[in-house]
Amino acid sequence: MEVVINGKKTETSCCYLQELVAGQQGQTLLYNGYQTEENLPLQAGDQIVILPRGVMPDRDSWESMLAVRHTPPVHERIRQGAVAIAGLGGLGSHIAVMLARAGIGKLLLVDFDTVEISNLNRQHYAVRHLGMPKTEALAMQLQEINPFVQITTRQVTVCAENAVSLFADWPLVCEAFDNPAAKAMLVNTLLADGQKQIVAASGMAGYGSANQIQTVRKIKGLYLCGDEKSEAAVGQSLMAPRVQICAGHQANMVLRLLLGLTAP
Repeated sequence: MEVVINGKKTETSCCYLQELVAGQQGQTLLYNGYQTEENLPLQAGDQIVILPRGVMPDRDSWESMLAVRHTPPVHERIRQGAVAIAGLGGLGSHIAVMLARAGIGKLLLVDFDTVEISNLNRQHYAVRHLGMPKTEALAMQLQEINPFVQITTRQVTVCAENAVSLFADWPLVCEAFDNPAAKAMLVNTLLADGQKQIVAASGMAGYGSANQIQTVRKIKGLYLCGDEKSEAAVGQSLMAPRVQICAGHQANMVLRLLLGLTAP
């Protein structure tokens, strides 16, 4: 029968999954997207990925693994995706990590700042990154997660004068700033372009109910994630759980848009 092993059509006389790796030690098996050690019966057309444990595979095997995990059509759309992230703090750093794990093709990372100790309560950085530009620290982590994502970095302050040129080649932009004025500036500037899809955020401070954080389509081209009311203030700081939940909403909306799904 013919099955697909690591992305390649393969004729096999094996009837069961474990027969494919008989005599081999330390293999990870994905069977039609499901990681298993069971000796499942094989059928024609099965999608199988065999990977050595504890070793980074080559690009073809990596792509095959993601394709089997996500289904080939979904993976191909994500792999071809290009997303810009403006602001690499609690929202942007986690959005970038999620998209890299999902197999995104290209990322533009934009932030002027460096990693400070006060960032570590909610942002995807560690003590070893203190003092580093966020663009550099995040790009380094992303390469450790997915060495095949193409990363462009710009360590600049985004303003009304440079926003259009910065994101000119990026039709899908995540707004991930902390400052409300900067959020409004970027969204209004890019919406004037008329061709951009923007996934922005508002309201994720504190430790209120996670279920209040939602994704809504405000107008054509603009999606807003958050509860739209919980701003950071004295007595209500930005905390990791709700910030990451909001970042998850943004990353998920990005994936939906890449897959042609415009409803939140």
